[in-house]
Order: sequence, then C-alpha cells, then structure tokens
Amino acid sequence: MPKKGNYKGLIAYQKAEIIYDITFFFANKFFDKKDRTIDQMVQAARSGKQNIAEGSAAGATSSETEIKLTNVARASLQELLDDFEDYLRVRGLEQWSLRDERTRQTQAFCNTHNNSSDYLSVLQNRSDETIANIAITLIHQEDVMLRKLLERLQKDFMELGGIKEQMTAARLGFRHGQKEEIEQLTNQNNRLLQRVKYLEELLTKAGISY
Repeated sequence: MPKKGNYKGLIAYQKAEIIYDITFFFANKFFDKKDRTIDQMVQAARSGKQNIAEGSAAGATSSETEIKLTNVARASLQELLDDFEDYLRVRGLEQWSLRDERTRQTQAFCNTHNNSSDYLSVLQNRSDETIANIAITLIHQEDVMLRKLLERLQKDFMELGGIKEQMTAARLGFRHGQKEEIEQLTNQNNRLLQRVKYLEELLTKAGISY
C-alpha cells in the first residue's frame, strides 16, 4: 500500500486550516449572528479543509477517490472566494489588486507562515476589508497548490493507475505466472510419459517382462 494519509504534513492542508480559522473568525465578527452567510462561509471553508484530509486518507486505497475529493476541496474554496469578494463589493470596500503593495506584503507573509496562530494573533484589530483581502490572498495561494497537487495525482494515476488497478495487475500477473508454471509441468510430464513408453517398447522387444 502507498504511504498516504499524513494530511497534516501537507502544506495545502495547513493553508486550508488557516483559511478555515480566519473564515470562522471573520464570519462571526462581521456578520449579524442571524445571517445565514456565516454558516455558508464556515461550511465552505470546512469542506475545503476536510476534503483534503479525507482525500489524502483515501489515497491509500483509491487514487480516484483522492482526486475527486481534492477537486471538491478546490471547488469549496472557490465558493468561499466568491463570498469574500462579494462581501467587499456590496459594501463598497476595496479588493486589493495583484500589484498593490499590501497584496505583495500579504503574499510574502503567507508564503512563510503555515500556522493559524501566526494569523489570528495579528487579526484581532484589523478591519474587515484587510481580513477579507488576506483570506482572498490565501485562497488564491491554496488554489495554486491544489492545482499542482491534482496535476501530480492525475499524472501518477495515468502512469501507475490507482491501487485497484495495481492490485488487478498483480492478480493477473500471479495468474499468468501460475499458468506458465502449470504449462511447464505439463510439458515435463508429457516428456516423461513418452520416455516411459519408449523404454517399455524396448523392454518388450527384448522379451523382458516388467
């Protein structure tokens, strides 16, 4: 079995966990408690995190399932990205451009920090606009990582097949090996029978009973 399931060691999972924690903090701080958007955003963030974990665990027995769950994680985070962008747009707040110095500083920070505590400790007094843009930056980085992960998983699947395909190939190989061995033993037995028959004929011609 391939060694899979150590999802907590995946940077993609660590980033997804940070996104979940920031989303939970953001939604509960800036939305009215009765707003259904809180649950929608938190569930989308949770889906991103959990499907990476479940996909990694499933990869030990099914590469196909791992690919499907990783795609679900990516789709969930895209939904969350839309929610953060909508929040900024409908409130007339600014979404930082890629060339904005604040975006570059955020990208640099996110590139080197993979622990939620590093973020939550500095977000307490930040504005909703700032936190939403940080979340957007993180989601874009996460999407790049998930796309690369999916490319690798799909490449491995095409070249090696999933564990099911590998087990099928192993079974067929075993059966093929058994068939060859049986054929060899059968041929050997036939040769022995022919030799015995030949010797019997020689003994008969020589008048030797046996």
